[in-house]
Amino acid sequence: MPSDSAPHPPASEHDGVPLPRTAVTAPATAVGPLDARPTAFVVAPLRLARVAAVLLWRRRWRILAVLALLGVGLYLAIPWLLGPIVTTQPVVRGVLVQSVVASGRIATPHRVNIGSQITGTVASVPVTEGQAVALGQVLVTLEDSELRASVEQAEAAAAQAAARLRQIVEVTLPVAQENLSQAQSTLLNAQQQYSRAESLRSGGFETQAQLDNARRALNIAQAQVRAAQAQVAGNAPGGTDHVAAEAALRQARASLLVALSRLDYTQIRALEAGTLIARNVERGWVVQPNQVLMVLSPIGQIEIVVQIDEKNLGLIAIGQRAVASADAYPNRRFPAELAYINPSVDPDRAAVEVKLRVPAPPDYLRQDMTVSVDIAVAERADALVLPVSAVRDAAGPTPWVLRIEEGRARRRTVTIGLRGPQRVEILDGLREGDLVVPSSVAVADGGRVRPEAAR
Repeated sequence: MPSDSAPHPPASEHDGVPLPRTAVTAPATAVGPLDARPTAFVVAPLRLARVAAVLLWRRRWRILAVLALLGVGLYLAIPWLLGPIVTTQPVVRGVLVQSVVASGRIATPHRVNIGSQITGTVASVPVTEGQAVALGQVLVTLEDSELRASVEQAEAAAAQAAARLRQIVEVTLPVAQENLSQAQSTLLNAQQQYSRAESLRSGGFETQAQLDNARRALNIAQAQVRAAQAQVAGNAPGGTDHVAAEAALRQARASLLVALSRLDYTQIRALEAGTLIARNVERGWVVQPNQVLMVLSPIGQIEIVVQIDEKNLGLIAIGQRAVASADAYPNRRFPAELAYINPSVDPDRAAVEVKLRVPAPPDYLRQDMTVSVDIAVAERADALVLPVSAVRDAAGPTPWVLRIEEGRARRRTVTIGLRGPQRVEILDGLREGDLVVPSSVAVADGGRVRPEAAR
C-alpha cells in the first residue's frame, strides 16, 4: 500500500529535542504489508516519550515547586496529625530533701578594736592587714624616750622611799631607843638628886635655890624621857614616822607602776589571737586615745549570718543541719548548724536574722565573705518525686501537670508535699513511671504528643 511504503517525514524544530540522524536519514526500503505494521507501533511510543520529556523539561520548575509544596505540607501535617515530639519528665521514687536557701556573710561573735591608751607618735607598725597574729604580739610601737625617763625618775623615788623606811627601821628607831634609855637613866639620877636636895633642905643643909635646881633638873629629865618615848613610838612599826615612810614607799612604788604602765602602753599588743581585718595607722602618725588603729577578728567560733524570708520561719528550727559554700569557692562546701533565730522580724525586709555555727571552718573563710546556705528543714527517704519544672502553678492553691495518656497530654491535678530546690514530692495525682510534659512546653490539654524520654 502506498501509505505503508512512504518514508516518515523528518523531525521539525518545534519538537524541541534533536533526533538522531539515523532515524531521519535512514533510506526507505520496500517492505511488505506484514513488515510495516511493527515499525509503526515502535516509533509511536518513542515519539510520545519524547514529547512528554519535552513537556516535563519545559515545566520542570512548576513541578519542583509542586513537589516542594507537597513536602512542606506533609512535614507540617505530621506534627498536626501525630503531635509534636516532647521530652517528658518521668515520675520516680527517691530521696527528697526540702531546704531553705539563703545567702549571708561570714562573721565572728565579736571584733576587737585596737587603739592607743596614750597620746604619742607611732615609731613602727610591724604587722600588715590580713596577717594572723598571736596573743600578746606587738602590733604598734610608739615613741617611748620621755616615758623611759619617767620610769627612771619613779624608780629613783621608790628607791629613796625604801631607803627612808630602812633608815627608820635600822637607824632612827635604835637611836631613839638608846636615847630613851639614856633619858630614863638621867631621869632616875634627877629623881635621886631631887630627893636628896629635898631631904637636905628640910634639915636646913640646902638652900632653896639648890632645891629649885634639883627640881628643874628633874623636870628636864622627865621631859627628855617623854621626848625619847615619843621618838621611839614614832619610829616603831605602827608609829607615825614609820607609817609615813611606808606610805611614801607605797606611793613611790605606785608612781613607778604608773610610769611602767605608760611605758608599756607604747607597745600596743594583740589581746587575742586572730586576724587583722583592718589597719588604719602608719609610721609617724600622732595617735590619741579612743582612736581605732586596727580591727582584729579573733580566732574562735565562726558564724554565718543570713536573712531568712519570714514565710519560711515555720520551717526552720535550732539544730537543723545545713551546707554552705562561699561564692568565691562554689565547689568547696562545708557543714554548718543553725544555732540562733532572732525573735524579731525586720519589717523593712520581711526577713528574720539567723545565725549558723561552723564547727570546722575552712582556712579560706574570711570576715564578711559572702556565702550561700542550704538549710535542710525536712527529708523523705522514699518519696514520689517530679522535677519542679514539670509542675504548673506549683506555688498556687491547685498545682497541676500534663500527663501523657495514650499519646495525648491530659491535665491532672496533683498534691505537693515536700519542696526541694529542683524537685517536689507528689502525694496524690500521679503514679511511679508516669510521663509528664514540662511546663515550658506549650501543649493544650488533650493535644497529641510524641513523648521522648529525657536524657
